[in-house]
Amino acid sequence: MALSASTTLPHSVDRVAAVFVDEDFLRHTSELVGGSLESFTIDGDPAGAFSTTTVRTLPTTRLPDIARKFVGESLTVTQTEQWEAPAADGSRASKIALKVSGAPLDVTAVQRLVAEGANTRIELEGNVSSSVPFLGGKIADAAEPMVGKALNIQSQQAQAWLESH
Repeated sequence: MALSASTTLPHSVDRVAAVFVDEDFLRHTSELVGGSLESFTIDGDPAGAFSTTTVRTLPTTRLPDIARKFVGESLTVTQTEQWEAPAADGSRASKIALKVSGAPLDVTAVQRLVAEGANTRIELEGNVSSSVPFLGGKIADAAEPMVGKALNIQSQQAQAWLESH
């Protein structure tokens, strides 16, 4: 199942990228949806190529009942991001992978922060899949809107965060 989203923020790529790897911001977005930030690490210098690992616990209250019976009251989601060094115009890209503990889901995406003058266009393209034989497609189809919404919350909240910090 494909993920696709795009939005533009009236801030520079540097500022948007800095928010996306700010531990306080990640804690805020986790708590906003009723979850918690368990850990966050950065490997490398964010001025160049680097990677991050974010572990969150998220409630399953919005999942269908059948899925909740399978995964329980909460999920632990590990998100890794492999950030490329900035391009000549400041644009950046990161490869995102999500692993959901106890759920047969794989999420991969590429997020691009594209410099457009003083603005940043955030583009997200990805895929949700499941390794479960026969049911994998249905599991991925059910998860895709929730995964897409979770990734979009980050972009939406970045705007408010940049305006208040």
